[in-house]
Amino acid sequence: MAARPPFPPFDEHSARQKVQAAEDAWNTRDPERVALAYTEGSVWRNRDTFLTGREEIVAFLRRKWARELDYALRKELWSHSGNRIAVRFQYECHDATGQWWRSYGNELWEFDEEGLMRRREAGIHDVAITGDERRITGPRPEAERGRPLPFR
Repeated sequence: MAARPPFPPFDEHSARQKVQAAEDAWNTRDPERVALAYTEGSVWRNRDTFLTGREEIVAFLRRKWARELDYALRKELWSHSGNRIAVRFQYECHDATGQWWRSYGNELWEFDEEGLMRRREAGIHDVAITGDERRITGPRPEAERGRPLPFR
């Protein structure tokens, strides 16, 4: 298992680095790459789905990105303490019918001493949008890193 710096305990700078690294990885839409940031026995709650371990995480992400097309994500640090980080996020995608969605959510993360996430809990709410309302069209450009997310 490869370590994933930065390591806890997190300060403001290292927590922001961890959040940006997660955003960057998720925007690849590569389930295997994303899963490497989690412990072998990582536990997740994602909406109403409960997962344990990297294999289940990879399978879940494959299904997710097969239905959430052109997925693009933004994460923002909300708070941090010790080995825990809280984030808020927004992502946009469309379904097979062409309907665009913006999803708003919060995540609670807990890390082991190697910087791998051992627990992730996510609450997410979806809002239908038109293509003209989109504002997240791909990975975050360097110039936008660190900017807060809009409330709506």
